[in-house]
Amino acid sequence: MTRRCADTAPLALDEAPRSHVLHPGDVVCADRGERLETLLGSCVAVLLTDPRRTVGAMCHIVHPAGLPGGDTAFAAPALERMNALLLMRAIVPRLCHAWVIGGGNMFPGRYDAGHVGDANARWVLQALHDDGVWVLGQDLGGPRYRRVRWTVGSEGPQVSAVEMAK
Repeated sequence: MTRRCADTAPLALDEAPRSHVLHPGDVVCADRGERLETLLGSCVAVLLTDPRRTVGAMCHIVHPAGLPGGDTAFAAPALERMNALLLMRAIVPRLCHAWVIGGGNMFPGRYDAGHVGDANARWVLQALHDDGVWVLGQDLGGPRYRRVRWTVGSEGPQVSAVEMAK
């Protein structure tokens, strides 16, 4: 099953900026001024933008790896879909800048390392490295949930973390 993937058309001059709330497996491409947001636990969000910050894309990854062309809850199909959406706007993904957020340990009493959040983060960082994408920043790991909000433009994403009770 392929998750919902959105490609948004540019805004008309009299339209208010759009806001996109991503759920697990979603992939969205947006224009400057549009807002992208999601809530993460062990999942990882990848945000890509062109160096001029005119276009941004975000995906909400649930599982590492996956098969090309498959369910975008998996990292490989999510990145593949995000790259396709960027290419449709004439943005070369390997020239983009990235932020990687999430990969929390949702069961710290059971796992110190080797949890699904850690696997998600490692896989994504390696894939971006292999693709030559420059990672501007990351907020990964730890026993916390994260809320990510990003308005496509010159500023980076806003991340607020909620520590889990021990």
